[in-house]
Amino acid sequence: MKIHRPLLTLTAITSFSFAGEVDLKPIGTWETGIFDESAAEIVQHHPASQRLYVVNGDLPGIDVIDIANADSPEKLFSIEPGPWGDDVQSVAIHGDLVAVAVSADPVTDPGWIAFYDFEGEFLGKVAVGPLPDMVTFTNDGKFVLSANEGEPSDDYSIDPEGSISIIQVPADPSQGFPAATTLTFSAFNGKEIKGSNPGHPDSTLAQNLEPEYIAVSPDDLHAIVTLQESNAVAIIDLEEMKITDVVGLGFQDRSQVPFDASDKDKQINIRNWPTLGMFQPDSITAFEIEGVPYFATANEGDARDYDGWSEEARLEDLSLDPTAFPDAETLQEKENLGRLKVTTAIGDTDGDGDFDEIYHYGGRSFSILNAAGETVYDSGSVIEEKLAELLPDDFNSNNDENDSFDKRSDDKGAEPEAIAFGEINGRPLLFVGLERVGGIMIFDVSDPTAPEWLNYVTTRDFSGDAEKNTAGDLGPEGIIVIQAENSPTGKPLLVVSNEVSGSVTIFEILSL
Repeated sequence: MKIHRPLLTLTAITSFSFAGEVDLKPIGTWETGIFDESAAEIVQHHPASQRLYVVNGDLPGIDVIDIANADSPEKLFSIEPGPWGDDVQSVAIHGDLVAVAVSADPVTDPGWIAFYDFEGEFLGKVAVGPLPDMVTFTNDGKFVLSANEGEPSDDYSIDPEGSISIIQVPADPSQGFPAATTLTFSAFNGKEIKGSNPGHPDSTLAQNLEPEYIAVSPDDLHAIVTLQESNAVAIIDLEEMKITDVVGLGFQDRSQVPFDASDKDKQINIRNWPTLGMFQPDSITAFEIEGVPYFATANEGDARDYDGWSEEARLEDLSLDPTAFPDAETLQEKENLGRLKVTTAIGDTDGDGDFDEIYHYGGRSFSILNAAGETVYDSGSVIEEKLAELLPDDFNSNNDENDSFDKRSDDKGAEPEAIAFGEINGRPLLFVGLERVGGIMIFDVSDPTAPEWLNYVTTRDFSGDAEKNTAGDLGPEGIIVIQAENSPTGKPLLVVSNEVSGSVTIFEILSL
């Protein structure tokens, strides 16, 4: 382990809010000064020391930030894995114990969960599956869970199985850690997961399933794991330490739920199309309403796109079935659906070489699931329609350049990436970070089957220059809520880490 102790820059930041019931007031920001190198990804909070632990993919490692004075965050030191580790994907904290997800080189080899105390002292490491992409504790702190994505090598010559590792936390972490119990999906091989994206035809289901993110139910009885590329979730029984089900999330009927499909029409054009959207959630959070557990997902979308095999194509390059799409020539114009990125893994229902159905990436939404992984609500076109109303000049912008109006319409839109739950003044709220255009959408989930949109807050400056660090926060990747009793200010806070701008901003949550 290496510890670095440079101090980096702090700048003031402004925000733009579009409603009033619940608002976010930026009170402090910390910047790495590193543009578009994933220098601020996942963020976690250690209440006893009032520190933030931020995944810095550029190191790679963890930056430790003092927020005792929340209006002037200060970097204390960085933690880097030893020579046994390659890259750092995630961090989690419970009590004074810090768990860090570390991948190997090559990434197809088994990774590690490394443990540290809050001062950065290395306590030990535990082998887990290849590419541990997210790590979390159970609410009682007794177990650590790792989502091991198991991505293939770029030439697809090696395709590890995705897996979930569970590590029991010892009473005295300084005495070492037991080996992980690693759960695989091999029992599901040969089964059809309805409503999912199957993936590489020559890989097993266990290889195609790539765990992305984990949320543990408030009662610690089970967890739900997102399987992003597969458009599915896995249900984990934490008492039995068993994967009990894999649930396909189905598809968004875009003939009923409108979206903007082209980056070449030079306008906002949210309308219905004869396509099916895959939800493909990235992050997931758990919460409880009136004693009933729910899970909320940010439906970013993602493709399997490797040198050795890719499912990604532009619709203009596919052959469409003339019976299913008699207007194919019109649909495939660039100003319509021609530029839309779609999957070739599904859609040829009769195997004749042309496509009878069109499937594309990302729900451009957030969803709420019940404990069985069934969808009880999806926000559909709400996010895109709100952005069209509130940011008409910067709708569906990219996250690494300004003056990029409509650039993401052909490719997953605003891309809801990060999601967090917090009960503020008795009101259950969801905060949804939009990876591309930036900013945070706020929803009231008092009724999980009918959430209410409350506000959109952004700290992006569309008049600035992204590469010169004058465009504010870009690319929200991680979000956490700090409750008032754990806050350095005595008030509830929202902390957002932004991977493109390499910045971490602290907001006070105002419930008016």
